[in-house]
Amino acid sequence: MQRPALARDTTMIRFPMNPIPTPTGALRRATLRLAWTALALLAALWHAQARAVLPIEHWTAPSGARVYFVHAPSIPMLDLSIAFDAGGRYGPPDRVGVASLTNAMLAKGVPGMDEAAIAERFASVGALRGGGAGDDRAAVSLRTLVSEPEMSTALGLLERMLAEPTFPAEVLAREKERVIQSLREALTKPETIARNAFVAELYPGHPYGRHATPETVAAVTSEDLRAFHRAHYSASGAVVAIIGAVTRTQAEEIAQRLTARLPAGSPPPALPEPAPLARAVERWIAHPASQSHILIGTPAIAWGDPDQFALLVGNYVLGGGGFVSRLYDEVREKRGLAYSVYSYFAPALQRGPFTIGLQTKKEQTGLALQVVRETLARFLADGPTEQELAAAKSNLVGGFALRIDTNAKILDNLVTIGWYRLPLDWLERWPQRVEAVTVQQVREAFARHLHADALATVVVGADGP
Repeated sequence: MQRPALARDTTMIRFPMNPIPTPTGALRRATLRLAWTALALLAALWHAQARAVLPIEHWTAPSGARVYFVHAPSIPMLDLSIAFDAGGRYGPPDRVGVASLTNAMLAKGVPGMDEAAIAERFASVGALRGGGAGDDRAAVSLRTLVSEPEMSTALGLLERMLAEPTFPAEVLAREKERVIQSLREALTKPETIARNAFVAELYPGHPYGRHATPETVAAVTSEDLRAFHRAHYSASGAVVAIIGAVTRTQAEEIAQRLTARLPAGSPPPALPEPAPLARAVERWIAHPASQSHILIGTPAIAWGDPDQFALLVGNYVLGGGGFVSRLYDEVREKRGLAYSVYSYFAPALQRGPFTIGLQTKKEQTGLALQVVRETLARFLADGPTEQELAAAKSNLVGGFALRIDTNAKILDNLVTIGWYRLPLDWLERWPQRVEAVTVQQVREAFARHLHADALATVVVGADGP
């Protein structure tokens, strides 16, 4: 299973209220033939589009922000995102959650406007504002019409949010309480317990291994937010991604306008590089849930690693290809041990995790673990077959157009290219790099990044082995 894209398409599809009679016999066969023909033609068109050059323009604004721009005049909209080196990896251990709270509070007040006034102003011009913070980075986003005064109004308000947030204490208290209540509920769920224990085992002593708790969130103050904003929301550390019906000159003006008044900032301290596990680690946590939640993995890969495409293609065979993966075949199809089983690599700024995940009945936990481990060990020893590799590459390349079929998805790719300093032709060459992967490259890449005897295993549900 491939990790879902961060951006989401909000297009609504409306279905007719009256039922349509189901075709039968010859009519049904004819209908199916037409449908498959249409799908084949559509796939060919998407494939051709995927191979077209995406014209990414790149420059550094006078403010120091790095800018990535795609001119897309087909619809009168502007989509932009600004990423900052303000992720959770920089939050103090006793203030985990400060990065997310800082980002969320940007829209809660500026001088002369409270959160209601800000929301009303965006709504009055039909603009959509978003944002969030992860381990590596924080971001704010905006979608607005390019007509005036709508675009200028939305950009002006976003500029104020970034440059002069007030972080009102009474609103922070409310937001903290909301987050704390959500955390208390989440921390009772087996999937949350498993995820938190898993990253703690993978990243001991590293910020990637931390998670927010009611105590760390409760400790955050308005002054903490102001200090975090001053330190990390800087123009020199910003990546501005823009796509829409604006010219290069307009894009330059927009990027400079949004970043010119940001704090100067300074280079953040270097963080230790997470290392692969030196030995196997196993942790069992009892839970009253009816099933065991199982996660297996290790720190594996950073963005831009030379092995990234070999690991992507190989993992499609192992556990990323859904119904056609080896893990699915061995765990579900042959033995019925789980409804689903998956694996994925999650590249990050530093070494991100490789993960295998599944849920199974408590009494089947031992057998499910055995089957997963044996399947992984065989794959590490032999790699994919030529037939499996060809099918994986065909599916990945055939589905590539779906990664760039909306402005929102292109915007997300622009941020990724900019933030992780990938080549400008990263998307253009993506299909070719997938197609170039060989069986030998998959074997060697997996051997470099995964070792069957040095993985962390977390089981939440069953009492123990």
